[in-house]
Amino acid sequence: MPVAALASLIFASRFTRGFAIQMTLTERIPLVETRIPLNLAMRHLAGAVSVVTAGIGDARTGATVTTAHSLSVDPEVMVVSINLNSSTWAAISRHHFCVNLLRADQIAIADRFAGRGGLKGSARYEGASWSALATGALVLQDALAAVDCTVEDTIVRHSHVLVLGSVRHVVSGEPGPALIYHHGAYGSS
Repeated sequence: MPVAALASLIFASRFTRGFAIQMTLTERIPLVETRIPLNLAMRHLAGAVSVVTAGIGDARTGATVTTAHSLSVDPEVMVVSINLNSSTWAAISRHHFCVNLLRADQIAIADRFAGRGGLKGSARYEGASWSALATGALVLQDALAAVDCTVEDTIVRHSHVLVLGSVRHVVSGEPGPALIYHHGAYGSS
């Protein structure tokens, strides 16, 4: 009898103290495994695009990320994942950063901070309006929101560091659609 036919059968297997024990056979379909790199699988996950800024003066830099989010609201703590080899980590490790949540029309800023066009360091800030908040990290004037943080703790694992930031100041901009990144392309919420 085929397994599929057996799957629908319920039968009494034996009697125990006068009660029939019934069993149902269920067909198990094995998961087909095709090994692909993790980064290709994660392209299916849409992420909000933020620019993380850090540093002061000529030492300022930043990075475009989809890995910034709130960890806790009481106390207020942000978390962001940063590559250990990036100039942004070197600046954040000096104790502050700001997460700027980008609007759907801020693709050019996202590209600059992603390093497209070869811009590095303070050159990434050109062409946009910035101001400093409590920690000295720069805040994008027309971002959806900005969260200014001091470093509370770090967790180093493999190629990246998880940075936990104690929130010092939050700025909310005009409401609008957020910039998202999905399958290698920008979109909006």
